[in-house]
Amino acid sequence: MAKTFHYQSKIISILKTIKIEKRHKALAKRFGYLPYMIARYEEMLGDPLPLLKAFEKEPNDAIRCNFLKTSCYELKKRLEERGFVLEQVPWSPHAFEVLEQPFSISSTPEHLDGWFFIQDKASTLPPIVLDPKPFQRVADLASAPGGKATYLAHLMGNSGELYLFERRKDRAKALMSNLERMEVLNAIPLIEDAYNAPKYGPFDKALLDAPCTGEGVIAKDPTRKTSRKPKDLALMHKVQVVLLNRALDSLKRGGELVYSTCSIAPEENEMVIDAVLKSREDVEVMESGEAGSPGIGKYFDFEFPFATKCRRLWPHVHGSEGFFVCKLKRL
Repeated sequence: MAKTFHYQSKIISILKTIKIEKRHKALAKRFGYLPYMIARYEEMLGDPLPLLKAFEKEPNDAIRCNFLKTSCYELKKRLEERGFVLEQVPWSPHAFEVLEQPFSISSTPEHLDGWFFIQDKASTLPPIVLDPKPFQRVADLASAPGGKATYLAHLMGNSGELYLFERRKDRAKALMSNLERMEVLNAIPLIEDAYNAPKYGPFDKALLDAPCTGEGVIAKDPTRKTSRKPKDLALMHKVQVVLLNRALDSLKRGGELVYSTCSIAPEENEMVIDAVLKSREDVEVMESGEAGSPGIGKYFDFEFPFATKCRRLWPHVHGSEGFFVCKLKRL
C-alpha cells in the first residue's frame, strides 16, 4: 500500500494566516459568510462577487432519462405536453435541466415508473467521465441515494457487475428503492465502507464521489456559509486522500477511477489529487473531457500542473452546484 501523503498541517497553517482585508469583511457581512471563505474565493476566481450572487439562488432541478426503459425524446415530449420546460444538459445526452415546472415533476407517473431520476445536472457528469462499458466490473464507492449508481448501471447496459458501497444502513434504504424503481439488474449492493474496497476488487473502473464539506451546495444549504472552519477542511482533506488511495488500490492495473466532490474547495479537490500523485508512482491524471471549466492551476503557494485535465462546474458559470471531477488511471 502506498505511503499516505497529505497537506493537513499546511492547510491549517495557510488558512489561519490568510490576510483578511476590509473588502473581504464587507462581502462576508453582506452575504453572511466567514471572512476567510471570501478571501479564498478571491484567490480562486479574482472577483468572488458573481459566485456569491449565484449561491443566493438554488439551481434548477435536472432529470436523467432511463434510456433502457424509454427514449429520451419520448420522455421529453411527454413532459413538455404537460407544461414542463426542459433544456438539454450540455455534457449528458440523457439529462435535461427543468426550467419550468407547472407542478412537482416528482409526482408524474413517469417518475414513479422509473423513466427518470431527479438530480442536479452536475452530478450527471462523473458517470459520463468514467464511461463504464458493458460486462465490466465497476464500483461506486459512495452510492446512496443512487443517482450516479443507476446512471452507471444504465451506461453498462445492465450487464457486468456493479458493486455499490454504502456504509450507512439508513441511506442504503433509499438506494435500494431507487435501484428497484430504475430497474437496475446488475447491482451488488454492500453495506460497506469505501475503505474496504480492495477486498472486493480488482475493478475495471471505480467512481469515488467522496464525502466532502459541501462547499459547492451553499445554495441548497446556506448554513455552510459559517459551519466550516479551516480545521474542518484540513480534516476532510485527510479523509479524502486516504479514501482515494484505497479506491486506487481496488483497481486492476490499467483500471480507471473518477474522483469527484460537490465542493469548490481546492483543499478537497486539486490538493487531494496532488497529495496522491506525490505519494505513489502508479497513478496518472487522464483527460476528463471538455465539460465545464478546467481545474484550478494555482492556489496560494501551491501549483497543480495537472489541473487542466480535471473539470470544474461553477454555479455562476454553469448554473449548477459547484462540482469537481478528475479521472485517474492506475498504471
